Amino acid sequence: MIPEPTPPQPTARNAPDRPDGRAYVVRGDLDLAVDVALATGRPLLLRGDPGSGKSSFAAHVAWQHNWAYHEHVVTSRTQAPDLLWSFDHVLRLADAQAQRLKPIDAYVEPGVLWKAFAPHSARAHALRAHRLPRSRGRRPVRTDSADLRARSVVLIDEIDKADPELPNGLLVPLGSRRFTLSQTGREIEPEDDTKALVVITTNEQRELPEAFLRRCLVVKLEHPEPAELVEVARAHVDAYDGPFTEADLLLAQDLADAVQRLRKDADRRAHRKPSTAEFLDAFHACRQLGIRVEDSDERWRTLRRMALLKQDNVA
Repeated sequence: MIPEPTPPQPTARNAPDRPDGRAYVVRGDLDLAVDVALATGRPLLLRGDPGSGKSSFAAHVAWQHNWAYHEHVVTSRTQAPDLLWSFDHVLRLADAQAQRLKPIDAYVEPGVLWKAFAPHSARAHALRAHRLPRSRGRRPVRTDSADLRARSVVLIDEIDKADPELPNGLLVPLGSRRFTLSQTGREIEPEDDTKALVVITTNEQRELPEAFLRRCLVVKLEHPEPAELVEVARAHVDAYDGPFTEADLLLAQDLADAVQRLRKDADRRAHRKPSTAEFLDAFHACRQLGIRVEDSDERWRTLRRMALLKQDNVA
């Protein structure tokens, strides 16, 4: 009998990147974008600078609605089939050398899109093959035991890192939600009782094919205004440390104003701008270490260089 997957452990309080989706401030038209993506069945492509909250939005939607969550972080070696299924060549070679070859299906593992579009099929395949699906990338918001939920969120993170053949190879699976396993010829069909929100992120380091863009809903995430940064700090404190005090509010306001000034200066100099994630790093450091956001505080000047500007010898 196959044991149930072990649920993920709670995220450590001091973990800098918490992927559980709880502390997220939705801005602009993101809520409407989710509704439109679900109504049309189209992927939601989030554009924006690194650290602007693209990846964590997918986790937030899954947490907010109690949907299953699947994630694949793209690398330069990722190919389109990796998001649909993977084939364990190493295990098959080892089994062949040990003269204990299993049926070819036993070496196929469902990918994130298979688990989202046909969760019952993916689960049944894993049980038959005695291979429960593994998580890729960071730990999911929901465990694999939630894979059979009727709705799910799939995050395909940083698609611009891959060769352009990857988005081109996803045109048919994302459009029809069906594909064929090349090793066995088996057709995987979408299940009628499921609905999946596919969130794709790009840092725009590489231009995506026009054919792929035409098949996506596209939302650009801009840098938050100072008042929005304060709300981001409040959400994180309330979710993980609580409560958000008057002192926290004053610190967040001072820091948000400082970040805004740095961003304007970065525009003039054509430098990178401090991200929302870096604002949070600086906020937590100031909060815990008692650092004042004042140029007279030497620790603040050092922290500004390390956490926000990421440059040497910046006054």
